[in-house]
Formats: sequence, C-alpha cells, structure tokens
Amino acid sequence: MSENKSKNKFFRLLSYSGKYKYLSIVGIILSALSAISMLIPFIYIWHVVNALLVVAPDFTKAQNIDVYAIRAFLFAILGIVLNFAGLMCTHLSAFRNEKNMKDAAFNHLLKLPLGYFSNHTSGGLRKIIDFSTAKTEGFLAHQLFDLSGAIVTPIVFLILLFSFDWILGLICLIPIILCFLFMIPMFTGESQNFMMEYQKYLEKMNAEAVEYIRGIPVTKAFQQSVYSYKNFILAIKNYAKFSSEYAFSTQLPMTSFTVSINGFFALLIPAGILLAGSVVDVKFLSNFLFYIIFTPICAVMMNKIMMVSQDWMLASNALDNIEEILNEKPLVEPQNPQKPKSHAIEFEGVYFDYDETSGDEHILNDINLKINENDSVALVGPSGGGKTTIASLIPRFWDVNKGTIKLGDVDVRDISTKELMSNISFVFQNTTLFKDSIYNNVAIGRKGASRSEVLEAISLAQCDDIIDELPDGIDTVIGSEGTYLSGGQQQRIALARAILKDAPVIILDEATALADPENEYLIQKAISEITKDKTVIMIAHRLSSIRNVDKIYVIDNGRIVEEGNHDDLVGSNGLYSRMWDEFNQSIQWKVKSEAI
Repeated sequence: MSENKSKNKFFRLLSYSGKYKYLSIVGIILSALSAISMLIPFIYIWHVVNALLVVAPDFTKAQNIDVYAIRAFLFAILGIVLNFAGLMCTHLSAFRNEKNMKDAAFNHLLKLPLGYFSNHTSGGLRKIIDFSTAKTEGFLAHQLFDLSGAIVTPIVFLILLFSFDWILGLICLIPIILCFLFMIPMFTGESQNFMMEYQKYLEKMNAEAVEYIRGIPVTKAFQQSVYSYKNFILAIKNYAKFSSEYAFSTQLPMTSFTVSINGFFALLIPAGILLAGSVVDVKFLSNFLFYIIFTPICAVMMNKIMMVSQDWMLASNALDNIEEILNEKPLVEPQNPQKPKSHAIEFEGVYFDYDETSGDEHILNDINLKINENDSVALVGPSGGGKTTIASLIPRFWDVNKGTIKLGDVDVRDISTKELMSNISFVFQNTTLFKDSIYNNVAIGRKGASRSEVLEAISLAQCDDIIDELPDGIDTVIGSEGTYLSGGQQQRIALARAILKDAPVIILDEATALADPENEYLIQKAISEITKDKTVIMIAHRLSSIRNVDKIYVIDNGRIVEEGNHDDLVGSNGLYSRMWDEFNQSIQWKVKSEAI
C-alpha cells in the first residue's frame, strides 16, 4: 500500500458508505456543535457564582440568576438534542458502510479463483469479514462522533482557559501538555503494529481452541488428553506473553497519563492559594471557582481522545483486513469467451507454482498429458507429488505459470467461468454439505431440477438406505436434532449432487478415502453411474479402484514419471509396480494362531 493511500485511509473507509457518507459529515458537524453547546452552561454557571459572590452574604440581592440558569439549561438541552441527532446520522452512515463493505467483500470473493478458498478457510474469512465490518461500524457510529467532539472540545477549552485568568489558564495547560506527551508513545512507533500482532495471536488462539474442541472425541478415544492440550496451551501462552509485554511496555506512560489527567487540582489549588494572597478578591475567587468546576471536563476529554485513538487503530487494522481480500486478484474473464468443441483435456508444457517467486524447481514441471473424450484416467503417486494440483488446474482453481490447459481444444482461460463450471463436476475427499435438507443439498447440483430428478439422482448414488433411516426422509435437515451423516454417507450425497449436475467432465479426488468397506462398495457403484460416457479424472491411493481405467499417469515430485494402463505399468518394474506391490501387502491380513 502506497504512502499516499495510507494517508487517505479514513476517506477510503468512509467511501464504503456511498451517498450516506454525507450523513457522517453532518454527524461530525452536529457533534462539534453539541460539544460547544455542552460547554456553554459552564459559562453561565460561572455567571451565577459571580453574581452570588458579588452580593455575599446577602444572596437575595443577586441579579439575573434565573436568566443564567434558564440559559444554562437550554444550552444543555440543545447539546443533548444535537448529540442525539448527530448519533442518528453517524449510525445510519455506519450501518450502510457495514452493509456495503460486506457486499464488496462477498462479491469479490465470488470472482476469486477456487484455489483461494483452499488456502483460506470459510471460518477464517467469515471471522475477518464479520469482525472487521463490526469494528469499522462501531468506529463510524460512535468513535467518529466522539472524535469530532474530542477535537472541538480542546479548542473551546483552551479559549475558555485564557478568557478568565491567563495565569490560572496557563497552570491548567501544564497537565494537558503532559497528557499528550505521555499519550504519544502509546499510539506511535511499535504500538502502531500492536493491533495487527494482537489480532494474529488472538486468531491463532481461537483457531487452536476450535481444533481442540473438534478433536476431543479422538483424543479421548486414544487417551491423549494431556498431550492434546499442547498446541492450545502454547497458543494461550504466546497470546498471554504478547499481551503482558505490551501492557508492561505501556505501564509507565499510562500511569503518567492517568496521574497527569487527574493532576489539575494538585497544581491549581496551591497556585490559587499563592495568587490569592491575604486579601480575598471576589473576581479572582469567582474565576478560581470556575476553573475548579471546569477543569474536570479535561479528564473526560483526554480519555475520549485516547479511546478514539485506540479504536481508530482497530478500525484501521480491520479496513486493512477487508482490503487484503479486495486486493486479491480475481479470476480473469476472457474478453471473447469460447465454447469447448469437445470434452477432451490436454496439458501442454504446464509449469505451476503457488508462489510465483519460486526458483527453478516448481510444484509442477513440464506436464504433458492428453485425455480423450469419454476416457477415464487416474493420477497416482506419492503424497505431495502434485496429483491434486494437476486436477485443480483444469477448472482454474489457479492459472498456470507457463504452458496451456485445453478443454475441447480451447484454452481454459478462454472459456467463461460459467461455461467451464457447467462442464465439470467435482467430488472431493472432504465433502461440504450445507446445514440444510438432503433435498436442497442435492438440488444445488442443477438449477431448476424437479423433485423427481433429485430423487432419481439420490437413488443412482446409492443413497436410498440413508433416506430411509432419516426421520423426515429427503427433507431431513443435516445437523438438526442430532441428525448427522458419516463420511461415507456424506460422500454419497455429494455424488448424488454430481449425478444431478450431469457434467461431461468428472473429477474424483480420493472419493472413497473416508469410507468404510460397506460405504466404499456403494460409492463405487455410484461412481460407475456418474462416470458413464464421461471424461473422468480420478485421484486415488487405493489402486484397486483404478485397475480398469483407460490410462494411468504416475506423478512424482511434480513430474509425470510413468504412463500407461495397469498391466503395462505393473510389468515395467517402475514406481507404479512398487506401489502396487506395497498396496497388495497392505491389504493382506494373516491370522496366525499360537499354541498356549
């Protein structure tokens, strides 16, 4: 972010309010007028005190006391009314700001490549958007209003300080100067980065807390309760250490600030006694009483300034988090989109890195492969070799750094996102089902699908037994009233969704990895339905599930090291052959009995 852009951060924040930003300006003006109105009654109070002192001890002779009292009351009421009106304006602007900021973030997320969501969890994005917009809304609704008053009040305050007695005014100015001097170190230098670091430690602690709670069943089952606390406790300790270090770093300036802000009387009373001398001057006494009454306002004023400064740091950091999302490069849509001529897939000299600054070695290196229309191929190899990355590049989870990927002889970058997505169905290892009915979870596969079509897809996906067991059948809401599905059952629902979509290209990424033997059998039956007359890319570690595919590509360290059908690769004594031997050994269970 450029320096100029950083300077205009407040105006960038305000721009999200659209036309409502003028309400913020009106609110600021009303806040300033309210602050002035709320100070004027102190002048009339001084007039009352002065009128009483002049005629003391016969207070019945005091003149215009009722006029001063009424005026003080009217200005106080005016200040309250202006305050209320100003807050209404800033709140309306803040609410629109929060809505527009959320809309901008969500609309931009829709334009980002799918790979972005592989590296950013839905929970993390939701926290950023909800927390950040809430912080900016709070700042614009409340703190911005207070900021205007906090700026105007010191100006009026200083004018009034020197309007009655310049010596007493100068004495009262000393604690104010000290307050600012002690406050500056808490909001400059390293303290400016505090909120950003604080949020990182807080998010880490929250994330570990969520992971710990989710993993309780596993930790209890394996009796690892103490060990499971490790990461959670470490996150808490890091957060506590950081917070403590910052608190101790501000201990001296904060203590000095508090002493200074409450130190008016420590200077004012001794100075008043010395200046008054032995003769009581009525005018000096009334001025002195004015300062005694008036100066406590400074403590409120300075605390507001400090709180507004702190809240602006939070709002500024929140704006940075939102703009970090908005600054992500969206998926580039083609100027002249083309439609694929077939459903064959071809990789030509593809190189890819998640980080474009990588060196000579890439995640994928010179990938060349061709999948004919309606053929089924499998990508196998050691974990981390690049299988999922290859499959993810076809639907443009990311765009390649070098080379081309074609669908039907058309570069996928020249196909509109809508057209590309309509041609591809995905079934991943980690299935996402919404907290909604089974029907709606499947119906999302194709807009406008009839109920009978949804039911047919569910049946073809071997989900009839699931539906029969649920209290409301296909209309049962997942996650409600203790209704949960196993990993294998969720996978079959996801397959029903893909069957309903009926896309010509199917990508299956470890579709049976989380299934038990019974579910795996049913999933395999469902896959046989979904892959009929389709172009299929399968990623699998269970090599028995890919024996009959048309072609197998063996991926290792981002390269295609072998390709061919199952029988040819087994006979080649290469990496696939070794993997096949290891797979067979892993599924052979021998029961041996020993004599007792």
